[in-house]
Amino acid sequence: MWIRWPVRPGQRDAGALGCCDVTAPTPSPSTARPGPRVAVIGAGFGGLGTAVSLLRAGIDDLVVLERAEEVGGVWRDNTYPGAACDVPSALYSWSFAPNPEWPRRYPAQPVILDYIRRVAHDTGVLDKVRTGVDVVAAAYDESSATWTLRTAAGEEITADVVVSAVGQLSNPVVPDLPGRESFSGPMFHSAQWRHDVPLAGKRVAVVGTGASAIQFVPGIVDEVGAMTVFQRSAPYIVPKPDRAYTGLHHRLFRRWPVTQRFGRSLTWVLSERLNGAITGDGRVARPLKAAFKVAWRAQLRRQVPDPALRRALRPDYPLGCKRILFSNDWYPALARPHVDVVTERVSAVEPAGVRTADGRLHEADVLIWGTGFAATEFLAGIDVRGAGGVPLHEVWADGAHAHLGITVPGFPNLFCVYGPNTNLGGSSILGMTEAQAGWIAQVVRGIADGRARAVAASPDVAAAFDREMQDRLADSAWTGCVSWYREGGGGRITTNWPGFVAEYQQRTAEVDWSELEEHAVAAAAEPAVSGR
Repeated sequence: MWIRWPVRPGQRDAGALGCCDVTAPTPSPSTARPGPRVAVIGAGFGGLGTAVSLLRAGIDDLVVLERAEEVGGVWRDNTYPGAACDVPSALYSWSFAPNPEWPRRYPAQPVILDYIRRVAHDTGVLDKVRTGVDVVAAAYDESSATWTLRTAAGEEITADVVVSAVGQLSNPVVPDLPGRESFSGPMFHSAQWRHDVPLAGKRVAVVGTGASAIQFVPGIVDEVGAMTVFQRSAPYIVPKPDRAYTGLHHRLFRRWPVTQRFGRSLTWVLSERLNGAITGDGRVARPLKAAFKVAWRAQLRRQVPDPALRRALRPDYPLGCKRILFSNDWYPALARPHVDVVTERVSAVEPAGVRTADGRLHEADVLIWGTGFAATEFLAGIDVRGAGGVPLHEVWADGAHAHLGITVPGFPNLFCVYGPNTNLGGSSILGMTEAQAGWIAQVVRGIADGRARAVAASPDVAAAFDREMQDRLADSAWTGCVSWYREGGGGRITTNWPGFVAEYQQRTAEVDWSELEEHAVAAAAEPAVSGR
């Protein structure tokens, strides 16, 4: 079955066999009129991709605000040993910026960061970025239909449109365990790796066995003297079909770009099948899940000879309920004689190490948290107040929600990239964020053209969308366990999209203005957008 990516108006098809240029094209005279002031918060894949879409739509009065000192998002922050992507490079890249020079099928962190920097420079977006700007508050002014952003340094920035592109995986989580601060040795989260801490010959304790841990544990296992890995629940680990690209590959990709685009399309089709299996598509769920289970079992049996350790590494939840992980060296690392896997619950941290619920103290010189991120705490750290001064975090008290994952009623001209219910269990998140960026660019272009001044999703439309999301998610694999996909670990699913990427792209390909309502400026009420 061949699937083509839907094409947004004004954009060429990059998902199947289309081609796009890396540079942002000059808009036509009809769309080059001055636009509103736009502030994008975050300079990772989502924020930079949105800025490119805005420039393509002729919106030039924009700034990208980044709290760190350079662009890159999670690929700037996560520098732990072995950091790499688990989506093939041909798909984990912007559709408008193919890279024929990827050194491997699954790119490593430094290579991805270099790619982000290069594309930001080549598209002109880098000139729009202000680094070292930590936005801590955003307030909407109904009298002027503008947003005032306040930074940690006390600066105020006024914008007509605000785009939050802070991501779902930008705020590390460290468990609030008794005695946590009493540990006498170095202690750090994997996303804040301490490269100044020597690990050679040290006793290292690792808490967590998620997507980061399965990469950095094999990355340091040959260096440490001893390692204790604390596992709350075992992940499903399947083989990672990685390989280095040769000079022949690079020559083919450069001379005949269709070869790389074919690989991108094929990967996308396969990843869509995985999305369908996780979200309950009966046509593919059973055989694909069965294939993944066969691959997992075969790898576990082949790489872990100890029956007791194999039993400890068997997940106790349905496949797909938590993120399926790809690795060829996780199981061999845990099977090393100087590595101990502990499944007892961690109860406390003490100066000499980590104590588990069975009363045992596991001594350690270094403690590394591989405990993930506050994925359900959208816009954490930013006090957002919309029309009437209503705090966004109060509106989201029972779980974040937004129409299309982008717009929230009562918060005019505030748009989210990688917002609620737009994460994926499979495939590349860039397929989602590019769709969101295109939708936002259409809305901002409409504002620039005078179609509206300040818009947000209508309450009825947003409520219907949220009901649809939760109804569909109820049939997904994600309801079968406690995970970071769910509010508080076990509540409503606020992170993930319940369908195919293609469906989301189709639903965001063209803005349906009837789903939006215009907010009046001061007392001068104007007709609703849907009536225009």
